[in-house]
Amino acid sequence: MHKKLVALALSAAMVASFTGCQNASGSSSAATSAAASSAASGSASSGSSGAALSGEVKIGAVMPLTGSVAAFGQSGQKALQLLEDQVNADGGINGQKLTFVFVDDEGKPATAATVGKKLIDNDKVVAIVGPLTSNCALSLAPIAQQYKIPMVTGTGTNEKVTKVGDFIFRTCFIDPFQGKVVAKLASSDLKAQTAAMLYDNGNDYSKGLAQNFQKSFEANGGKVVSSETYLTGDKDFNAQLTKIAATNPDVLFLPDYYSTVAVIAKQARSAGIKATFLGGDGWDSADLFKIGGDAVNGAYFSNHYSPDDTSAEVVQFIKDFKSKYNTTDAPDAMAALNYDAGKVLVQSIQKAGSTDSAAIQSALKAYDGTVVSGHIKFDENRDAIKSAVIIKTDGGKETFYTKVEP
Repeated sequence: MHKKLVALALSAAMVASFTGCQNASGSSSAATSAAASSAASGSASSGSSGAALSGEVKIGAVMPLTGSVAAFGQSGQKALQLLEDQVNADGGINGQKLTFVFVDDEGKPATAATVGKKLIDNDKVVAIVGPLTSNCALSLAPIAQQYKIPMVTGTGTNEKVTKVGDFIFRTCFIDPFQGKVVAKLASSDLKAQTAAMLYDNGNDYSKGLAQNFQKSFEANGGKVVSSETYLTGDKDFNAQLTKIAATNPDVLFLPDYYSTVAVIAKQARSAGIKATFLGGDGWDSADLFKIGGDAVNGAYFSNHYSPDDTSAEVVQFIKDFKSKYNTTDAPDAMAALNYDAGKVLVQSIQKAGSTDSAAIQSALKAYDGTVVSGHIKFDENRDAIKSAVIIKTDGGKETFYTKVEP
């Protein structure tokens, strides 16, 4: 709970700048789908707890609510709406009501830049959570840096994201660590001597993971016998898979998002490839099995969180998420990571005692705490120092395999 004197002082100083703000359930992007709008409407419930709060603190949330990775964005949105409810029920941010303003970047970098700038110019947000994908984070980061708006991505793993500037933070691990973790799994646990890679050459996330996996796998004594690429949006991968099949690799690394790798996996099995499939955190979605079926069973991928983790933070998050959305399904990593990014940002604003961008930035740099996905503090590049987990797909579901410390 927050001290009454601090709350009164801050509300008096800030109320003028936060009046007239729109409700977070109203998306600032015309591209938001009916399904996404329906999900967003859940945030209205937070008003009941926050009615007595004075003023409003608006934080932008840039998510792919439509498009090929919409399941990611909708999951992240639900988690942030849960956080909004919890913060407002506990007195808001220093006596101010927290409102997340959601916009849909459609998973497209150009759209991310457009809707992100609108959050800054029109909605007057004090900070931004997201964007969710690396390519969109790289597109919006220069704008956030230019306007000195603290931006915290919970899922943009490409190492170039935070190099844009000192107002850009991330609460997830980066691709070099992720590539190293998967390469070590291939060499040590799976005893793989040869590997093939198939990745999107136009996607910074996919390409970055491939490069880092190859570097680490070969450093461990393995050999990449085939490296093939495709373009974003491709649906037919048979030409590349035919070449890969001829090399008979022990493992096939597929560093892309669930909607693409599930299709590749089915085509790979049809092409006669028997290799064990490996991937990154972009695999984490229930839709992986809906699209890929049996083809994605027996695979391994790196991730940030597992619902099988018995830590108090994970157990409580799952309990609260299931209760709010009346579901028996545990939240996925995209929910946990965006919840964490939002929580780190909210706690930093609370600690700063101000919505001044420099004060928030300073509090973020000094952050040291435990959230759902583990303990977080930032290094000199404003990247989170944290552990990774390995997930194995088995029987149409994700199962915890092991945890890897940095």
